[in-house]
Amino acid sequence: MSGTSPVPTARQALALVTDDFVPLPTPFADRALADDGPIHWPGYSASHARAARHTGEDESLVCGVGTVGTAPAVLASFEFRFLGGSIGERAGALLTAAHEHARARRLPLVVLVATGGSRMQEGMRALLQLQGAARQSALTRAAGLPQIAVLRDPATGGGWAAVGASCDVVLALPKAQVGFAGSRVRPPDADPAAYTAEAQYTHGHVDGIVAPDRLRGTLARWLTLLTRPAPGPVDPPRALGRERDLPATGREALDRARHPDRPRAHAYLDAYFTHREALSGDRCGGVDDRMLCGFGQRPDGRTVAYAAQCGNATRPAGFRTAARLVRLADRLGIPVLTLIDTPGAANDAEAERAGAGPAIADLFAALASATVPLTSLLIGEGGSGGALALAAPGNTWATGDGYFSVLLPEAAAAVLKSGPEATAAIAGQLHLRPQDLVELGAVRGVVAYGARRQEPSGHP
Repeated sequence: MSGTSPVPTARQALALVTDDFVPLPTPFADRALADDGPIHWPGYSASHARAARHTGEDESLVCGVGTVGTAPAVLASFEFRFLGGSIGERAGALLTAAHEHARARRLPLVVLVATGGSRMQEGMRALLQLQGAARQSALTRAAGLPQIAVLRDPATGGGWAAVGASCDVVLALPKAQVGFAGSRVRPPDADPAAYTAEAQYTHGHVDGIVAPDRLRGTLARWLTLLTRPAPGPVDPPRALGRERDLPATGREALDRARHPDRPRAHAYLDAYFTHREALSGDRCGGVDDRMLCGFGQRPDGRTVAYAAQCGNATRPAGFRTAARLVRLADRLGIPVLTLIDTPGAANDAEAERAGAGPAIADLFAALASATVPLTSLLIGEGGSGGALALAAPGNTWATGDGYFSVLLPEAAAAVLKSGPEATAAIAGQLHLRPQDLVELGAVRGVVAYGARRQEPSGHP
């Protein structure tokens, strides 16, 4: 292993997050594995029996129900000491039972992963369990129930790919070994640092690294957020900053949106939510730290999903992360708030290689197909399609510090082969001021200024 395991057993992992765990019935309890398993691996029955005596468990997976904070959940915890936490037919049956119980009781599912992958001694019968796991996860997903994975040490092979990575939210313990290739089967010259929870977080495959002493609280917050949706549609935030009249000219609108002291996304999210938890990464190898995505709790205790630009050019990973957020919120019935603030999509060569166009298209599609209510607020720059991709169709609002434009005035000047001195005039011609946007039907209205902490209310 690349790290040290602070939670070496399945029961200790469960004790980290709940105090009232009740196991589900085990269909094969006290029934020894016969005939050395499905492919008659020599000595497998004896090895299985020794693992049962050593761990006190019937299999490599312990499943049951427990309360995390105030949220009841189905919990499935891997026992790595039982044949490396490997997944065979019995473990697959237990995982299926956990999913079925979650769907029958309408409970979220939490998987505490510590596995080396499929069980070699059961051959293809073991590998086929990954298809079963994927099927169960898909059914639970279709039922609108959240799934959260906690990656312990190790989380490798098919257990990582089919059980951990399939969850809606993926958390990991520090320094846990995480990767599809286990330590004994990867190339001899492979960089071990690539197979860590930290590396998976850096590359957008894990949402957060959580210390064991913080795991219960973090998991409780996630479970509460994902199971208490606000009734929608939600109101746009009130405008922050110094109250003033709307900009008189297009040039003034640009200057206000680009002013360094203008309130940004962090300030709006802090004002709108009492607390929030972040999703990180696009699950395709990318992270854009300047696209803030996650779920927040309002003062009434209800949850709203959010995706917020931070005033920078948005990269493909940012658009894909926002699309991931919108689809998850839609599946869980949680309304979405987006904050628009970007000069546009990143347009460098790296962004093109990373698929800027397809990423923007995917976010447009996610918003267009969402069935939950969507609300957007333009809080600053609204540069072209990179900004519009985050706008709720028919329910986008603006602050007095925002502008929206089909093209940045500087870019329009370049297209027209005009010099920089033409920017001010072109800004006026583009009708990009907030009041222009209302007249054009691009936004519903301009929000009023309000207090820092906001209570839910009607549309302004």
